Amino acid sequence: MSTTEEPPVDELRVLDPEHWTDGPPLGVFKRLRSECPVHWSSGISEHPDEPGFWSVTKTEHIAAVSKDWRTYSSERGGMLAMPSHFFPLEIQNAMFIGMDPPKHDRLKALFQRGFTPKRTAEHEDAIRAIVRGVLDGLGDRETCDLVTDIAQPCVARVIGSFMGTPPEDDAAWARVINAIVSADDPEVNPEGPAAVMERDIPEVVRRCQALIAERIAEPKDDLTTVLVQAEVDGERLTEHEIVMGFLLLMTAGQDSTKGVFSQGMRAIMEDPEQRQLLLDDPSLAGDAVEEALRMFPAFAHFRRTATADAELGGQQIREGDKVVMWYPSAGREEGVYEEPDRFDLRRGAEHIAFGAGGRHFCLGTALARLELRIMVEETLARFPQIAIDGTPRAAQAVFVNQLTTLPVRLRP
Repeated sequence: MSTTEEPPVDELRVLDPEHWTDGPPLGVFKRLRSECPVHWSSGISEHPDEPGFWSVTKTEHIAAVSKDWRTYSSERGGMLAMPSHFFPLEIQNAMFIGMDPPKHDRLKALFQRGFTPKRTAEHEDAIRAIVRGVLDGLGDRETCDLVTDIAQPCVARVIGSFMGTPPEDDAAWARVINAIVSADDPEVNPEGPAAVMERDIPEVVRRCQALIAERIAEPKDDLTTVLVQAEVDGERLTEHEIVMGFLLLMTAGQDSTKGVFSQGMRAIMEDPEQRQLLLDDPSLAGDAVEEALRMFPAFAHFRRTATADAELGGQQIREGDKVVMWYPSAGREEGVYEEPDRFDLRRGAEHIAFGAGGRHFCLGTALARLELRIMVEETLARFPQIAIDGTPRAAQAVFVNQLTTLPVRLRP
C-alpha cells in the first residue's frame, strides 16, 4: 500500500527531476519492483508534450526486452529515455548501439576486432603502468578527489591509449565526454543540453576527423587504425561511422569505468570489513569489481521502442511505446540478491551491468573488468587507509550513474 506521503503508483513520473537529486531513485525503483514492475509513467512534468514510457525494473523483464530486438527496437526511437532534443535521434542512430540488425551486427563486428581477449590481455602491463603513474602524480598530497584526481585521468589515458589519442588531449576528451553524457546535469552543463549540440558534438567530430586522416596517412598499433582498415565482405566503415563509433567507445571507456570505480571505492571505504578483506587478500579485487558492477552499473538505463503489440510482465505494450530498462533497479532486486543494498564482495552474484544478453551486450566487457581490477588493486596497495573526507556528489543526470566528486584523505 502507498503511504500518505507517496502518490499512487500510477501517478509516479520516474523522470521528474525531484527523483534524481542524488543519483538514480533507488527508493522509487524498489516501490515499482514491489507494486508494478513494468510501470507506465505518463511523461515528464517539465516536458508535458513528451510521450510516456514503460519502466522495466526487474531482471527477467529487462532480459526479455534485451534479447528480443525484433519486438523492441534500439533504432526506431533511439536508445535514450530523455526527450530527443537532449541528443537527437540522427546522432543516436549513427552509433551501432542505436541500430538494429543487420546493420548493427556488421558494424559491431568491425569494432569487435579491437577488443579481442588477446588484444585486451596484452594491455595489462600498460594499464597498470598508467594507474601507477597517476597515483605517483599525487606525490605527498594528504587529500584529493577520487573522481577527478584518480579515476578520470586513469580511464582517460587507458581508453586514449587504445584509441590512439595523445596524452595531452586526455583532459579535453574528458571534458567533452562528461558534457555529452551529463547534458541534463546543471552543474556539469550550466548552459543546458543545447550547448552540447552546439559546442561539444562538433568538437568531437573535428578531433576524430583529424585523427582518422592521420591514421590513413600513417597507420599505428591502435584501435583507430583497426577501424580505418577493417573490412567485412569487402566493405569498410565510412568516416561518419568511424566518428560515431569513436564517440561511443570514448564514452563507454571513460564514464562507465570512472563511475563504477568511484562508487565501488566509496562502498569499500564505508565498510571496514570489506576493506580489510581486500587488504588481506588483494586477489579479491576482481570480486569487489563484480559487486560494484551489480550495485553501481555505469548507465542508469537504455531504451527500446516496441515495433508491435506485446505483453511484458502482465502489461500490454503497444506498438510505438517507449520501453526503458533501469539497470540500477535490477541490481538491487529482492529475491535475486540477499540483502541487495549491502556491498559484499564474497557474494559472487551475477549481474546485468554489461547488458542482459542479446545483440547489444557490451563489447568492452573484458577491458572494463581488467581496468577496474587494476585500479582497485593499485589504489588500495598505495593508500591502504584511504578514507572519505567530504561529501560526495552524484551526477544529476538520468543516463549516467556516477559520482562527480568524492573527496578522500589518502593517509591517516
